[in-house]
Amino acid sequence: MKTIFSAVLFLIFGVILHAQSPTAPAVGSIAPDFILPYATKDSIAKVFLKLSDYAGKQAVIVAFYPADWSTGCTKEVCTMRDNFAALQSLDAEILAISGDYVWSHYEWAKFHSLPFKLLSDHSHAVAKLYDSFNDKSLYNRRTVFVVDKKGNIAYANLKYSVADLQDFEKLKTALALIK
Repeated sequence: MKTIFSAVLFLIFGVILHAQSPTAPAVGSIAPDFILPYATKDSIAKVFLKLSDYAGKQAVIVAFYPADWSTGCTKEVCTMRDNFAALQSLDAEILAISGDYVWSHYEWAKFHSLPFKLLSDHSHAVAKLYDSFNDKSLYNRRTVFVVDKKGNIAYANLKYSVADLQDFEKLKTALALIK
């Protein structure tokens, strides 16, 4: 019964979030809140994650990516995995979001030993809120946001690239500035 109730809530929030703004949240603005199911390398969570639960606790990296198992996305999350200690030292939690189901996230996180949460936004409602959905490909665009401890957007990269480490270094610099 609790699972059915959670699923209904998820659908309701998905519909509510679907009425999104046409532009990405600006640096300095309040980060749009969301509630999504997630998986880790250890399990599929039985509760949903709410962004605002991190307010007052730590900064959050909200990283949108197209799809599990793809080359570019694997490079992105493995870079974050390999630098996880450095990101944690900057007091940041990583929330990686794609439209894949939690079962795919679980297997992908387990396969690559990813030490952070992978959130499932199958309706792409949250990606649309953050202007991170590509209407042509029907996948998320690769974008990265940093939400500070106050719940505000502190950094946004709407064209995050995995071609080299330049954008990752910009992300680390942004985190260091708000620590």
